[in-house]
Amino acid sequence: MQGTKINEMIPEIETKSLSEQKKFQETQLPVLLEYLQKNSKFYSGLFKDNNIDISGIKTLEDLQTIPVTSKDDIQQRNDDFVCVPPLKIIDYITTSGTLGDPVTFPLTNNDLERLAYNECISFICADGSAEDIFQLMTTLDRRFMAGLAYFMGIKKLGAGVVRVGAGIPELQWDTIRRINPTAFVTVPSFLLKLIEYAEANGIDYHSTNIKKAICIGEALRNQDFSLTTLGQRIIDKWHIKLYSTYASTEMSTAFTECSEGLGGHHHPELVIVEFLDENNLPVAEGEAGEVTITTLGVEGMPLLRFKTGDLCHHYTEPCKCGRKTIRLGPIVGRKKQMIKYKGTTLYPPALYDILNNIDGVVNYIVEVYTNEIGTDEILIRIGCENVPENFEKDIKDHFRAKLRVAPQVKFEEVDTINKLQFPELSRKPVVFFDKR
Repeated sequence: MQGTKINEMIPEIETKSLSEQKKFQETQLPVLLEYLQKNSKFYSGLFKDNNIDISGIKTLEDLQTIPVTSKDDIQQRNDDFVCVPPLKIIDYITTSGTLGDPVTFPLTNNDLERLAYNECISFICADGSAEDIFQLMTTLDRRFMAGLAYFMGIKKLGAGVVRVGAGIPELQWDTIRRINPTAFVTVPSFLLKLIEYAEANGIDYHSTNIKKAICIGEALRNQDFSLTTLGQRIIDKWHIKLYSTYASTEMSTAFTECSEGLGGHHHPELVIVEFLDENNLPVAEGEAGEVTITTLGVEGMPLLRFKTGDLCHHYTEPCKCGRKTIRLGPIVGRKKQMIKYKGTTLYPPALYDILNNIDGVVNYIVEVYTNEIGTDEILIRIGCENVPENFEKDIKDHFRAKLRVAPQVKFEEVDTINKLQFPELSRKPVVFFDKR
């Protein structure tokens, strides 16, 4: 791919009009439905129980006649979703279990190839090329799909990859010195730890070859696409390009930003996406809806109208990058993580953005529980090196200014909070604990 222009590497379907993308998906939909009826115990039963004749489902609008699939369905009947015999399964992965028990997903060889294709075109979307060397700061073990997907996608792109894994700033900087990578794949908050380590150890991070970071797991943008406090703090220190992504194990697909930074691009050849309201009806553009996906080309465990629990806006105008696909805006929040606090509806990202902007807050976790009168209560446990006078009042004033309400605050040792953020076997930091 060396010397190839980025726009020449965009899949052709993604440069077609939305109506042409829709027609393509409607050629793939009957293939999926027939496959599910033949191979999926769960979906064949769903069709039978609801008197659904799949031959009558020909358009994307017809999908609305099929009941949605929930996370509870998969957790309770995991094995009934599997569509292939054990001999065809190459890799087993599990979800992180953020909102319940982890779910196992089997991947066939074709599923792995699809995963590699998805990440390859996602890295291309983030201006990646064969000339890049990516420093991979995520784990490839612990049944984690993302790390494996990134490695395979970079390999398919023809770029270099160095598998350092998560954490250990000293090792990360030693790798940067030895190999001169051009890009990171990382949780964005870890970039602040890298900067902090560099400044404490006299490392000139501005003189490295790093040009960009593909960021996972944490919000980089507000609803108007401006950088969150976390994103702004990073680029104020280190002038590299940040690319936000949204993905999940269930969809085996990623929505990745291009250089325009105006939402994650949809890959219509891989997934049908709907944005649904409380009644499972499509929302209008401009309204937040629950991201609901139907996978295309998955063999091991395809999903039909699966509600992810994530709420976001979507945008349909063509992008200057040359893609004409739907774009997903920043995630407003997870439906199950909605907090009703003193009459105000909140989602955790709003709390994180305030905390990330307060000097002296080293780390934190947010706990939500039900109080004695049956309503939501919020406790923010903050790790600090020292607690300045009136610090609790200052923090609460920040919350009142932005959200009109102030949660409870408790100060603790930095190491204590760090251990809570990284429980044993965790594959990524955990900062939200729902005890309701």
